[in-house]
Amino acid sequence: MILGIVYLAKKENLAMIEKGLNPKIYKPAPYTTLKYGLLITGCGLGLLIAYLIDMASLTIDAEENATLYFALLAVFGGIGLILSYSIEKKEWLDKGGE
Repeated sequence: MILGIVYLAKKENLAMIEKGLNPKIYKPAPYTTLKYGLLITGCGLGLLIAYLIDMASLTIDAEENATLYFALLAVFGGIGLILSYSIEKKEWLDKGGE
């Protein structure tokens, strides 16, 4: 797997050189780790809350529990992405919208 990633990175660098671009200047997206971190944190929080609701309420059928887990996973994952967007937008506006 690691060899495949290294191979694809080398291939990408060669393609950039063929197009006349300098691969050293290429900058990845600056907030990807923030975005993925908040997404995973939101999903984890959603799973935790779904588990707590599942344990607290004994009246819900076992078939309905899956819906609860997926719904809260999606809701809190979405909240994480919205939070990431607002942080990125605030940073972009603070820099002057360059």
